Amino acid sequence: MTADVVVLDYGSGNLRSAERALAAAGATVRVTDDLAAAAAADGLVVPGVGAYAACMAGIEALGAGPVIAERVAAGRPVLGICVGMQVLFEHGEEHGVVTKGLGLLPGGVTRLAAHRLPHMGWNTVRAPRGSVLFAGLPEQSRFYFVHSYAMGEPAALAAAGAVVTTAHHDTDFVAAVERGPLSAAQFHPEKSADTGAALLRNWLATLPAGD
Repeated sequence: MTADVVVLDYGSGNLRSAERALAAAGATVRVTDDLAAAAAADGLVVPGVGAYAACMAGIEALGAGPVIAERVAAGRPVLGICVGMQVLFEHGEEHGVVTKGLGLLPGGVTRLAAHRLPHMGWNTVRAPRGSVLFAGLPEQSRFYFVHSYAMGEPAALAAAGAVVTTAHHDTDFVAAVERGPLSAAQFHPEKSADTGAALLRNWLATLPAGD
């Protein structure tokens, strides 16, 4: 039996590319704004591209925040991608405006302290021992990034009990995080060729139907 995965459609994100990548990794995938389906699925993917505030506005308009939070509280897997990762934190700051996030991870998202933005293209990541997402992947595996903002305090997040994978673009930032049923990636696994496919397979293997 394959895992049933919902890619949440709240008006933002690489929905079809995520759908295709998850299907290729072995999941049965639906792209939908149906909150009942999002609540019931074996796994929920929260995508996101563009501005933090716009993504949060879309989530709030759909009323999806409580569904995501209830899944995490119940130990049911959620995967955030790109801005879909960023909104899991307490807040995001863009152009001097602070927007409240979902608050499922501690800390906030700010502009990268880098000379060249956006940070766009392939970059290596450093995953710690114990990571499920990166299990079996070579050290310094490369993934595809497109972003100007990130959670920039890996140590603080690790101190809160998360498994934190980092990357470097003039400064260290959080490239991925795993805490209980909640997983997230700042990069785009659906655009990261074989390494992205391997990461998605690792995540699918954590779902109830993926056992």
